[in-house]
Amino acid sequence: VKILRNYILKEFIVPFCLALLVLTFIMVLGNLVKSAELVINKGVKISLVIKSFLYMIPFLFTYTIPLACLFGVIFALGRLSSDNEIMAIRTSGVNIMRLIIPLLIVGLILSLVLVILNDRIIPYFHFAARKALMDIGTRNPAAYLEPGVFINSFQKYILFIYGIDQNKLSNIRIYEPQEGKPTRTIVAKKGEFIYLANENKIKLKLIDGTSDEPNPNDPNNFYKLNFRIYFMTLNVSQNAANLPERKPKYMTIKELNNEIGKLEKLYIDPVPLITEIHKKVSFAFSCLVLIFLGAPLAIISRKHSKSVNTVLGFLVITSYYLLFLGAEALSIQNTIPAAIAMWLPNLLVVIIGLWLNYRLCVS
Repeated sequence: VKILRNYILKEFIVPFCLALLVLTFIMVLGNLVKSAELVINKGVKISLVIKSFLYMIPFLFTYTIPLACLFGVIFALGRLSSDNEIMAIRTSGVNIMRLIIPLLIVGLILSLVLVILNDRIIPYFHFAARKALMDIGTRNPAAYLEPGVFINSFQKYILFIYGIDQNKLSNIRIYEPQEGKPTRTIVAKKGEFIYLANENKIKLKLIDGTSDEPNPNDPNNFYKLNFRIYFMTLNVSQNAANLPERKPKYMTIKELNNEIGKLEKLYIDPVPLITEIHKKVSFAFSCLVLIFLGAPLAIISRKHSKSVNTVLGFLVITSYYLLFLGAEALSIQNTIPAAIAMWLPNLLVVIIGLWLNYRLCVS
């Protein structure tokens, strides 16, 4: 039995590792293209880009590890079944569940690893990634500014830039809303960001334009001032304070519980945060439940080719993720308690897995 257990695990590990590498590579490919664009087209230091890119990778494992578990078990047991090795093992008197139990233990271990990953590692790396992105934005603001859209990243000002070429700007509109007064407007043909490292500030150099300046005789009105060169200072620390709030999915369970306590004291319903806690844990156990479902599926569909098994795997994982999205929506809307809703997809998969394993054992 020990030899058989090691043989099954060996058959599982190879497709699991291969699937993990391929799926992770596919998911990082989009970010890789964007990172290359920052280096090639926008002149961002490659060390900063690599740092921010590496910090984003652990988040992908939340999805790629369960996927790799499913494909690993489907390809491993599917091959054994198609080569009639499963039949030979059963004929020799070995219970089929003894083949699946070692894989379930691996699934349980990976699920516990994902719980730690979701609760501890991903929030840490997400915070580090945000700091790296802030560093890129500070040293090269144009790298993360899009032309042709309103930019609200800087305190007090709203920017609209028609053209951005590395650090050079063209056709710039700057609006400074003022409560109870008309909005101040600055227009310039050209511009350039200048990073002031010692002062931790960004200076915006504007060339050939006009600026609205308060009229001394009537402060509620402006007069136009033409300029050849005009400098504006944007405080980076104020800009950093305006970054989006930390999302619940990037908080630890302890942080989520602290936030729940604060909201309850204010009589605010903390259902989204409670949902996120259960989601972190239940989704981590997708490794275990997908192996439990994938094992009998692979053995039953022994005559299918690898391409058919691949499609089968994607159908299973797509259905599972859709169930999770539906359960999350029902939980957030308070239709079903979060403690129940976020575990329903796993429960449903386990029920189907039990039925398939029963069919397998009695057949």
